[in-house]
Amino acid sequence: MKVRKAGECESDRLKLVLFRVSDDGKEIVVDKGKQIFNRDLKSDEDVFKRVISQFPEKECRYALYDTCYETKESKKEDLVFITWVPDTAAIKSKMLYASSKKALSDKMKGNLL
Repeated sequence: MKVRKAGECESDRLKLVLFRVSDDGKEIVVDKGKQIFNRDLKSDEDVFKRVISQFPEKECRYALYDTCYETKESKKEDLVFITWVPDTAAIKSKMLYASSKKALSDKMKGNLL
């Protein structure tokens, strides 16, 4: 999956996008207003806490997180797929998200765990 578009401004780049199952349970949609752009992050901010704060306490979600890191050889960029299933979520919702994960992973290129 392509992580960035050619010529894209770094601050306009999405860092996190959340997805949810639609109200009718038939499709996976973007959770509007639940995204983080690079420009939204401060250099001294704890990114992990900021990401976790985007997830609802009692509802399931999927997310894609754009991560950049360095190895001894080079800089790397990867998309990390997150399945958020809190203990407080309804059992029906947990089952729906577990069974829907395959449909979402089939739409994305790469390996999802």
